[in-house]
Amino acid sequence: MPESRRPAPDNPDQFRRLVEIMDRLLAPDGCPWDRKQSHKTLKPYVIEESYEVCDAIDAEDWDELKSELGDLGLQIVFHSALGKREGLFEVDDVYRAICEKLIRRHPHVFASADARDAETVLNNWEAIKREEREEKGGRDKPVSSLDGVPKALPALQRADRIQGKARRVGFDWDTPEPAWDKLHEEIEELRREYAAMDRDRLEDELGDVLFALVNVARLVDVDAEQALQRTNAKFVRRFHHIEARAREAKRELADMTLDEMDAWWDEAKRLEKEKAASGG
Repeated sequence: MPESRRPAPDNPDQFRRLVEIMDRLLAPDGCPWDRKQSHKTLKPYVIEESYEVCDAIDAEDWDELKSELGDLGLQIVFHSALGKREGLFEVDDVYRAICEKLIRRHPHVFASADARDAETVLNNWEAIKREEREEKGGRDKPVSSLDGVPKALPALQRADRIQGKARRVGFDWDTPEPAWDKLHEEIEELRREYAAMDRDRLEDELGDVLFALVNVARLVDVDAEQALQRTNAKFVRRFHHIEARAREAKRELADMTLDEMDAWWDEAKRLEKEKAASGG
């Protein structure tokens, strides 16, 4: 029987069993779909699985979280198997690297460094990362305090991370009030560009408003990305109510006026408030 056709052994070490299964899928007579994948083609799946993990956490569905963490773990093993096939690295190299990184970046646990609180831990972490980047890139390569923020992050989350890194070197306001003033300033600039209808400038100013709003959120200790996700969910929930009421009335939304739909939107808001007041 060809190697890839044999069932995976019931290895009690389930991580090693997964590695063996992935190796068989990539064998010459393994899975055609798996064999044609690359690091680049798998990128969307890494992102998708990460968000599905977050959805399970938000739903507090722990069985689903277990499943989704497995899917995310598969992506790590898949990339590692591709790395092995290409002679770049193996799965042990991946986990050796993270083990060494954790020990190196926690000198207050594994060495004699002092860290009195979480803020000190973060400052130490950033300092160690900066040293690592300098060593990796060479002393002649400029190193920025903003390095290490992934470009692929959602824009609101990336803005928050950039601002947080700037704060660690003192480039930040101490209180939210100046950030509020900056937000209002950016909104007025956006209004002026809207009146002028310069599309490029309008996009720039809208970006400035969003960046300023993230700054306000950060300084009042609100996660902007989470706040918007919460509002997205609220909009979907209330729109579903409009659709349900339309079905009850045997109406098509496309044939209704905005005022009619707004009335059902307000009804959804009222029902939510009543439910919250009753503790439901």
